[in-house]
Amino acid sequence: MKSAAFKVVIILVAGLALGACRGGSPVYNVNSANMATPADATLDKVAYAIKRAGISKGWQMVETGPGAIEGRLNLRTHVAVVTITFDTKLFSIAYKDSSNLKYDGSTIHKNYNSWVQNLERAILQQTAMM
Repeated sequence: MKSAAFKVVIILVAGLALGACRGGSPVYNVNSANMATPADATLDKVAYAIKRAGISKGWQMVETGPGAIEGRLNLRTHVAVVTITFDTKLFSIAYKDSSNLKYDGSTIHKNYNSWVQNLERAILQQTAMM
């Protein structure tokens, strides 16, 4: 009887271990988040605040057009690339590309989501201080 219980425990532990190694987390995107910008905010001022926010978190920020910035984060062998679109009141952050983050079309390494959430918080802080 003890042998059967031991086998069940081993199978459960192995199953949990394999489950923990499987896939990543759903990709985190920010969709039309409100910014607490002043009434006199301009697209240029918002762009500057967003670039400053990204740089403060280690992202390389390149303005790709009016209301659009590409953010790139290089950490060791990992690369995350996002597109940030914005106006004077709203912004979005969308996955664009990655390297060594196990992206499979819908899930990605859990650290990616933390990096994007940190960027989101920094943008909210910087735009509120404009």
